[in-house]
Amino acid sequence: MGNKIRVIVLNEKDNVATALERLSVGSTVSVEVRGLVEKIKLISDIPMGHKFALWDIEEGAAVIKYGEPIGRSAAKISRGEHVHVHNVASQPGGGAR
Repeated sequence: MGNKIRVIVLNEKDNVATALERLSVGSTVSVEVRGLVEKIKLISDIPMGHKFALWDIEEGAAVIKYGEPIGRSAAKISRGEHVHVHNVASQPGGGAR
């Protein structure tokens, strides 16, 4: 049997991945991004169904999921950090999901 898939990137433009199970701070996950496998060390606990940053996202930058902006970062979000309502601001016509 192969490795269990623990995270998913929904679109190659995304700068976040979604956890398919609860992930613990300090663990390293393998994520396929643009055809390459990246190993990302988590710096936050990530609840199942929540997002984490694939790379650093500067304050005010678009948070992208489904290939579309879902909000703007309210502060710098580091690679492997939980991405949720505490650090993403809604934008008109969309929201932080």
